[in-house]
Amino acid sequence: MPVTPEDTDKPQTEDECVVHDHPVPPELLARYSPDGDPDSEQDIARYVEIEAIDETVQHVELIKTEYVLGDPYEVWDVTTDKSRWWVVSNPTNLYSQKHFPSLDYTLSFHVGLMARVRSRREGPDSFQPDPFDEVLRRQNQVHERFERAIEAVDLQAVGMQLRECLLSLIAVMQRRAELPAGIERPQAANFVAWSVLVVDCLCPGDKNEKLRQYMKVTSEKTWQLVNWITHDRHANKTATSIAMHAVNTLIGHCIFLLMRERTDQNEQCPVCSSRDIRTHFEMEIEPDGDYYQTCGSCDWSNHPGLSKLA
Repeated sequence: MPVTPEDTDKPQTEDECVVHDHPVPPELLARYSPDGDPDSEQDIARYVEIEAIDETVQHVELIKTEYVLGDPYEVWDVTTDKSRWWVVSNPTNLYSQKHFPSLDYTLSFHVGLMARVRSRREGPDSFQPDPFDEVLRRQNQVHERFERAIEAVDLQAVGMQLRECLLSLIAVMQRRAELPAGIERPQAANFVAWSVLVVDCLCPGDKNEKLRQYMKVTSEKTWQLVNWITHDRHANKTATSIAMHAVNTLIGHCIFLLMRERTDQNEQCPVCSSRDIRTHFEMEIEPDGDYYQTCGSCDWSNHPGLSKLA
């Protein structure tokens, strides 16, 4: 309906909507957020103030959590006294909203950047030492050789490198697993026999029967496939690629098995029994700062300051 000059001169009634042009100051926005997470917000604020050393955080808000290939990525909107940032987790990095105005683009950029960073695990200073460093190095060599392979003999060489990769893997597994004392140890190159011993050690008891059977069969079949590629005078790229993927999958399974004590036995919240336990660091905890935990499902926290207030 067109607006006439007479309409603009009419005084506004109490029923009319009025949109103000003075936004709420950033430092007051937290009052109006019903789903705030003060501990996590404090972690993000501290991170931004460390990275942007001349800025003071005024407001932190979790915008979304998106899962990419099973990995969670939290996206935070952070306002400081000088600028505005996106902070994306896993691992944490920050991006100026002036240069990255699109949230979806920023998340895609972050996921791609972190994938490239993880793929460049080269040199002693790039990351902390890892027991699988040699295995991962051999993995990279396999992929590089496969990309250049043309003749069947080249693919046989890829099979040989896959074989060495598996032997490096089982060497790590036998060092990390606590094998029973007095047990007879197979020869170092007997991958299948070592796999049986290690899997029995890492997957004990009736509750792990199916997992134990799967790991033993997968290990044996992967070893047989790799050795077939090594000796196949008519080796082709399809079979070799499948062997590479089989080795990659087995390596991933073994890493998960060695980490299962950490991932499967999470602490539970003493109030609601949830396993959504987060760890935070607080510099103000005497004497020199310390870690504390909170529950993501309820308001439980073991921050020492809360016990003093109780």
